[in-house]
Amino acid sequence: MYVMAMSSAQTEEKRGGELARRDGYPKGCIGRSPRARETAGFTSMHCGYKKLRRKEPYMAQKRKVTATVLSQKQIGEQIYDLWLETKLAKNAHPGQFVAVYPRGESMLLPRPISICETDRERNRLRLVYRVAGKGTAEFSTCKAGDRLDILGVLGNGFPVDKAKGKRVFLMGGGIGIPPMLELAKAMDEKKQILLGYRNRDLFLEEDLAEYGDVYVATEDGSVGTKGNVMDIIKAYALHADVIMACGPMPMLRAIKKYASENGIEAYISLEERMACGVGACLGCVCRTTKVDAHSHVHNARICTEGPVFEAGEVDL
Repeated sequence: MYVMAMSSAQTEEKRGGELARRDGYPKGCIGRSPRARETAGFTSMHCGYKKLRRKEPYMAQKRKVTATVLSQKQIGEQIYDLWLETKLAKNAHPGQFVAVYPRGESMLLPRPISICETDRERNRLRLVYRVAGKGTAEFSTCKAGDRLDILGVLGNGFPVDKAKGKRVFLMGGGIGIPPMLELAKAMDEKKQILLGYRNRDLFLEEDLAEYGDVYVATEDGSVGTKGNVMDIIKAYALHADVIMACGPMPMLRAIKKYASENGIEAYISLEERMACGVGACLGCVCRTTKVDAHSHVHNARICTEGPVFEAGEVDL
């Protein structure tokens, strides 16, 4: 019987194909260099391989551009309302964000800011943000005609289609309120919009009232229900089939618990400090309830796999 010896390269290719088929990965993924995998349409994570996954259309549009400031005004204590002109507006989805670069040379990293509203026809993005450090303090001095470098559009956004034909809670707390506006505009369903503030220094509540029934809670009881967004549900005996929320971690934990106990779908947008904004640095990793098949850890990157997650997927 004639047996042909296989070269080391052929052996590795065969082994890679067997491993790929065993683990459910595309043949040819294992055994290729990172550049070769990328060329072939594969993507890799920091310590393993990902299954073949084509980028979503809006993710493919991610790029760094220079935007022009159209207007800016202060609308609350350390809260600023900024309108930018940029073609990135055409590809923005509710719940996504952009990374804004400071102009000072001493600050290299961009600041992630959620998209509050878009005007696609006129190429406009609205960002509502809180001054929390040197970078955002610099942004607050911008005036009409100034230019800012931004990277976008980033993140996955809210799954708007999950709300079709259902009663919806849109829940925002603090600086987690701005992304609720574009989300409310994108939905035709009946919306109950629950907003949480520290005190009577409210913002965006009038804008949101155009798209649904707004309920307000303040920590000091100066406006609306005293307490937080969960206290609004109790005070008015409200009900929903789907929850979409963004806010501080204690609020999101309470929403996750409430949704689990009541059998409600919940999608939460996580807030986290970020560095690169594109998933390369692993600086915004959160814990997940499922183990990644290859890295064998409970991790996901908020800037790429998120910032929006089904509440049951993340360990808060």
